[in-house]
Amino acid sequence: MFLFRRSGARGLLAAIGLVAAPLMLATPAPAAAQTVRLHAAGSLRSALDEVAREFERRESLRVESVYGASGLLRDRIAKGEPAEVFASANMAHPAALAAAGKTVAPLPFTRNVLCALTRPEVGVQTANLLDRLLDPAVRVGTSTPKADPSGDYAFELFKRADALRPGARQTLEAKALKLTGGPDSPPPPPDRSQYGDLIARKQADIFLTYCTNTLIARRDFPELVSVAIAPELSVGAEYGLTVVRGSPEPAWRFAWFILSDDGQAILGRHGFGSLR
Repeated sequence: MFLFRRSGARGLLAAIGLVAAPLMLATPAPAAAQTVRLHAAGSLRSALDEVAREFERRESLRVESVYGASGLLRDRIAKGEPAEVFASANMAHPAALAAAGKTVAPLPFTRNVLCALTRPEVGVQTANLLDRLLDPAVRVGTSTPKADPSGDYAFELFKRADALRPGARQTLEAKALKLTGGPDSPPPPPDRSQYGDLIARKQADIFLTYCTNTLIARRDFPELVSVAIAPELSVGAEYGLTVVRGSPEPAWRFAWFILSDDGQAILGRHGFGSLR
């Protein structure tokens, strides 16, 4: 129910082509460049790993991927960490790099939306989600705002809750456990969903995260439940794609492949939504 209808990416391809072409002429690609350096939001790992494998199969190039919280990746790129393609879980972080002259102007390339991951005994349903979030006995997990857009989107949900239940925002912001995505957060488990692991180990009772993350969590922990969020509380995410200035030509080809119909189809299979 949170999948978005696919549409062609030709308009986006044309747009990034207009941005990229003058820069590529001004900075010719080294002939020996064979590795594309991708920095991407952690929520994109499964999808972009598959995109990268298909790109590598077609292009005989290698994609070297770094995943993490988009805000932390933005800071690393801003400080000079080698990077070429940046896929962020929001538009703001790549736009900040573009404003600083580090990258070209970003383009939206996919969408996501929040769901609530929980255990059956917590008794969460779409209709009672706000009641359960506000229950003092229920521990609410989020990612870390500012460092990770997922946390920003969760706090936007708290803001929307205030319109339905005055005082809800203050209560929810105060009780939210910022368990992931921060500079001091523990690294995710290498072999299973971080969010599923936190809920299964009862570090939180409800975790507000992307619906694509709940798909992965339920694959690893089938006993868990993903709950849709009602329209009046629902928060959507628009992901942004940019290329670091001076990157070699293979980086541009990889960005174009992400935006292509084939790249968008792979994202769609992982639960992401294409832009119309």
